Amino acid sequence: MIYDLLSSFGDMLSPTPFLFILLGTLSGIVIGAIPGLNGAMLVTLSLPLTYGWDPLNAIGLLVGQYVGSISGGLVSATLLNIPGSPSSMMTTLDAAPMAKKGNPERALQLGIIASFVGGTVSWLALVFLSPPLAKIALSFGPHEYFALVLVALMLISSLSEGSMAKALMSACLGMLVAFPGLDTITAQPRLTFGFPQMLAGFDLLAVLLGIFAVTQLLTDAGNSMASAERIRLSGKMYFVALSDLSKQAFNMVRSSLIGTWIGILPGIGGSVGSIVSYVTAKNMSKTPEKFGTGCDEGVVASEAANNATVGGALIPMITMGIPGSIIDVILIAALTLHNIRPGPLLFQNEPHIVYGFMSTMMIANILMLFIMIFGIRLLAKLIDVPTKFLVPILLLLCVVGAFAVNNRVFDIWVMLGFGLVGLLFRSWSIPVAPFVIGFILTPIAETNFRTALILSDNNLWDFFARPITAMFLVLSAVMLLIPLFKRRRPAITTRNEH
Repeated sequence: MIYDLLSSFGDMLSPTPFLFILLGTLSGIVIGAIPGLNGAMLVTLSLPLTYGWDPLNAIGLLVGQYVGSISGGLVSATLLNIPGSPSSMMTTLDAAPMAKKGNPERALQLGIIASFVGGTVSWLALVFLSPPLAKIALSFGPHEYFALVLVALMLISSLSEGSMAKALMSACLGMLVAFPGLDTITAQPRLTFGFPQMLAGFDLLAVLLGIFAVTQLLTDAGNSMASAERIRLSGKMYFVALSDLSKQAFNMVRSSLIGTWIGILPGIGGSVGSIVSYVTAKNMSKTPEKFGTGCDEGVVASEAANNATVGGALIPMITMGIPGSIIDVILIAALTLHNIRPGPLLFQNEPHIVYGFMSTMMIANILMLFIMIFGIRLLAKLIDVPTKFLVPILLLLCVVGAFAVNNRVFDIWVMLGFGLVGLLFRSWSIPVAPFVIGFILTPIAETNFRTALILSDNNLWDFFARPITAMFLVLSAVMLLIPLFKRRRPAITTRNEH
């Protein structure tokens, strides 16, 4: 493994792949720093460009954008009190107050260094946990894979922000959208409504462009950032003292481990990781009253955790083909475009792809550190970029991207339609992550479920006769029932008090 990893570093540091990693990291930081834009939109827009590329070059660009966009959100969170990405939400609680007190450089540097440490810790987890997990996953049959996908759907629904009912509804709608096209077993058309374009189902890229990019752009077109207070950096170079960093060493490592663990959970994302890490740091702090007023611990906890979720989220994607975050869904689409299927067989069939992900993430993490430390003054000026000028350009790129892959106008209409679906989701506070992951995982779940039934002569009891499958099914049921018990408990408590 060590030899393969070192060899991969050599490959990715050669001129062409390294240039794509640098371009990806830089563009990710820039988009993350501009309020209203985010990494998922950038990676989705870049996906059509990688069609026909060498897979390692595509990985370099997209993973670089992934790492850069999570880190770039720190800039607007600090200087505008507006999270540049959802995962930077908790960063605003202390980075913005610290900046208002006259220390924006300190807040930014603490966040950048914490981001690097978080990325490094999660990279170590990615390197050392992925191979053994892939070996375990190799023993899975169709019964186990179906149950595992069910766990992933229940997990993201139970941990999504807001109502679990809305999250489950979102997942079910995503599953429904995945059904049109040819039957996965019999290859018979279904739910095509007489449209020959529907024989291949809804194009994955068109759906992703619509639900992420078009929705975000239409939302930005209706918003204005003019009223946001902007904080300027001074003209002096500033570096955080080593003594201050040493005080935060335990906090950085703890928050990185929390972020990595939460990143491994399918579909949860950096926002949950930063929330859990921030709350943990506050509860374990000797001075919890300082949180929210501009303290070092809060900035470090949030930024270390949200960057650590990147490596954590790549683990289930590489080892089992289950996306650990929204951007991992897009990375799966990228691999699909290159006829590569993520999962345990990836280690056997395409080991250079696996180690390409690993080496790219670490290279991008190092590039992020240097770009943000030495280029922060230029990056800070990005908060003045008016989003309204970017929206029409990016929307045009969406149209070109949707058309380019299959050369069909139909895919443009699909993209625009799902852009409107995304707007409805936002207006009704329905989480989009369960929808997308339901759409991605349904073909896997259906194929494995029906294959399992064929192997079991349609005996459903066979699912419960297998220990691992039964454990996954019970876990799914528990995650479905826990929110119901949480609702009943306050009602029972109130009744007893009366």
